[in-house]
Amino acid sequence: MLDRPLLVVLRPLGLGDLLAAVPALRAVARAFPGHRRVLAAPSWQAPLARLTGAVHEVVDTAPLAPLPPELHGADVAINLHGPGHRSTAVLVASAPRSVIAFDRQGTPRWRDDEHERDRWCRLLTESGIPADPADFRLDVQSISVDERALGATVIHPGAAAGARRWPAERWGAVAAAERAAGRSVVITGSIQELELAATVARAGALGPDSVLAGRTSLLGLLGVVGSARRVVCGDTGIGHVASAVGTPSVILFGPTPPARWGPPSNGPHIALWRGREGDPHADVLDPGLAGITVEDVIDALAALPDRLVDAAGPRCRPAAVVD
Repeated sequence: MLDRPLLVVLRPLGLGDLLAAVPALRAVARAFPGHRRVLAAPSWQAPLARLTGAVHEVVDTAPLAPLPPELHGADVAINLHGPGHRSTAVLVASAPRSVIAFDRQGTPRWRDDEHERDRWCRLLTESGIPADPADFRLDVQSISVDERALGATVIHPGAAAGARRWPAERWGAVAAAERAAGRSVVITGSIQELELAATVARAGALGPDSVLAGRTSLLGLLGVVGSARRVVCGDTGIGHVASAVGTPSVILFGPTPPARWGPPSNGPHIALWRGREGDPHADVLDPGLAGITVEDVIDALAALPDRLVDAAGPRCRPAAVVD
């Protein structure tokens, strides 16, 4: 594969960011089937990137850091990182033969009010590469399933910033309500969110076996969501996972409107938002998110379509694999 021309896609961001870029990555794969397609992103994303069917390799890259030397001199470099000149400059500094990126003054031009999936597909389409924002589904049927997740309600209380973290005691109240309704509950999160998950479990009167935080790999987490009956979380990557694998979800939005980062409107998903914007990276709870009540979430969960899951494991629409 090393004798193929090199194509580099810059997207060194988080889990939700990668999932929002899946339609664009697949469009690139269809347009450049003979290229070695490398994603410049955190190395932990490699299993998920390969699962998309669009990426051959991930090379560890930090946001706005110079590209590793092995990515210099690419045939094509594509900026899926952001609108600014700094991210495009990172690609230009690696001396590619051509660059595809937004242009603040020209075309394609960045739009602040665009949904993330639509944004990157439009960049490609206006650059002559047809892209479909609806091409975001993932096939997780081959992933091993944690039996505790089968048919459960997944509660994911964490988020990268305090502004998007709904209070743990409220998550606990939601967990208790789900248990009272006869549904099993598991709490997910990273190893850094283990104490938060344990706090939610205690507040919901759940046993320690309900806490899966820190106990799953990246693909294992996708298997958990794919095996679940429903997901409830804040504005974070797990919401995108639920959309990708077709699990009904309730997602709580605070400073960022769901029109930019929310689930597809035609899916089994409910986005709760109080209609006010703020700083998604702030350390303190966003007032809009704080305004969403436990009763709001319980009512939204009750409105979700039921999803039967059995020992066959994750159920989702298979994704097309492009090579």
